[in-house]
Amino acid sequence: MKAITIRQAGGPDVLQLTDAPKPRPAAGQVLVRVQAAGVNRPDVLLRQGKYAGSGDVAGSVPGLEIAGVVEACGPGAPRWQPGDAVCALLASGGYAEYAVVDARHCLPVPDGLGPVAAAALPETVFTVWHNVFQRGALQPGETLLVHGGSSGIGTTAIQLAHALGSRVATTAGSDAKCAACRDLGADWAINYKAEDFEEVLKGEGVDVVLDMVGGDYIAKNLRLLKDDGRLVFINATQGGAGAFSALEVMQRRLTITGSTLRPRSADFKAALAAAVEQHVWPLVAAGKFRPLIHQTFPLAEAAGAHRLLESSAHIGKIVLEVRS
Repeated sequence: MKAITIRQAGGPDVLQLTDAPKPRPAAGQVLVRVQAAGVNRPDVLLRQGKYAGSGDVAGSVPGLEIAGVVEACGPGAPRWQPGDAVCALLASGGYAEYAVVDARHCLPVPDGLGPVAAAALPETVFTVWHNVFQRGALQPGETLLVHGGSSGIGTTAIQLAHALGSRVATTAGSDAKCAACRDLGADWAINYKAEDFEEVLKGEGVDVVLDMVGGDYIAKNLRLLKDDGRLVFINATQGGAGAFSALEVMQRRLTITGSTLRPRSADFKAALAAAVEQHVWPLVAAGKFRPLIHQTFPLAEAAGAHRLLESSAHIGKIVLEVRS
């Protein structure tokens, strides 16, 4: 089969289309003929050799989410049959014509979605559901502030929070991106290059912050939180260090938490998949949430997809199309 492998840690040009052995499903796994694969920030970090625990990345196949058709099932995967259309979360290996997946990490492709849209779901939806709704415990009527609102994570968080009855504030880096966020349901969309989000929102306050920036946003986020508010980190692109008062955290009963998805156990991901199917898939079926696709690339042009992702010029998701 064809797969994108990392020649060595480095820039987008280290991604190369190579021949690789077609994998076989072990017990509890399914083999998926991949039709599309989502492109995500952790793929970039893996390519750069900077993803936590990635080690020597030479020969690695990136890709954390796919959509395709079940080709074969290993023993102990009774839910799926060859020919089933699925999307799935992987630890790696999605940039390929075939991938093996823990059967519990697969979900049926929602009715009305093609493989490109379905491939844009698992990584972002799993991340948002766990961090905003499980760790952040966002409730209807509360206000969520999500930074990076035009990213795949951001566009997902805006839509899900809006669909479930919360108000949403977001930051983005241009007026066009802010307009896109408002179209998806954001009540406030703040161009951080023109305005200070803390100044805009300090009269409102927020209940939950989903932050992928860190740095000097940390103190601002904490000041914006209402009493009993929750700050949830999923990245820290501007640095992980930030000063705050432990006394304020205690006095206002604030929660500071965060997570990374890739290192979590297979059992945890299976439970999260079940929660996503129960709570999010009905919203997809009802038309209340749709992944926003910015651009697709052929598998062989994965380097171009990474360049676009790193430019931050996109709004929504970038997806590789795989034709095997």
